[in-house]
This record gives sequence, structure tokens and C-alpha cells, in this order.
Amino acid sequence: MHLQFVLWDLAKSRVSVEDLREYLTGYAVDAYSRLPGMRLKMWFANPDRQIWGAVYLWDGLEHMGGPAQVTKAIELIGYPPTSVGVFDLEAVSEGVGAPAGFTGLGRAFDR
Repeated sequence: MHLQFVLWDLAKSRVSVEDLREYLTGYAVDAYSRLPGMRLKMWFANPDRQIWGAVYLWDGLEHMGGPAQVTKAIELIGYPPTSVGVFDLEAVSEGVGAPAGFTGLGRAFDR
């Protein structure tokens, strides 16, 4: 499994974090929920610094092209992400009260 981080600095964009929240609720959350090989996508923001991004959890590298089929973020923001990183998932631990499903995932448990 792999994690992918995608980050935008919105300083040069005509849209704000507040504008992008409408994109989430009106389109993106539903559209991304149908991507094969994507276990999870979490969007994050820092409105004070106008930072926007997402973290993906993928079954494998071969699935990472999927967002290109559904994303409208580059079009809305006006430019590609400021930073993108891909990492091996080493381990997951869920807190008390978290829904079950992710504990035990990662390379550290593949032994």
C-alpha cells in the first residue's frame, strides 16, 4: 500500500479554501469514492495560510492515475499541485473509538 500527499499553496490562485469546500461537497467526495484501488482520501486545509491538499491511501502504484479521471482541482485552482509525494505505508494504528478497518495495514505487517 502507498500514501500519496498532494499540496497546493493557493497564494496565486483565484480560489480560496472556502471556495474549494463547495467542490468537495458538491462533487469531489462522491466522485473519488468510486475510484478503484483507492482505500481512502482525506482532504485538509489551513485557511489562514491558504494551503489546500489531500492524502490518499492506495492499494498500489498502478492505481494512482485514477484521480486524473475525476479531478477538477487543477482546473479550479489554475495550476498543478505545489508538492506531491509518494511513500510506502509502513503501519497503521487506529485510536479508541475509530471505526475498524485500517489497523494492521502497511509493510511492517507484511512479514
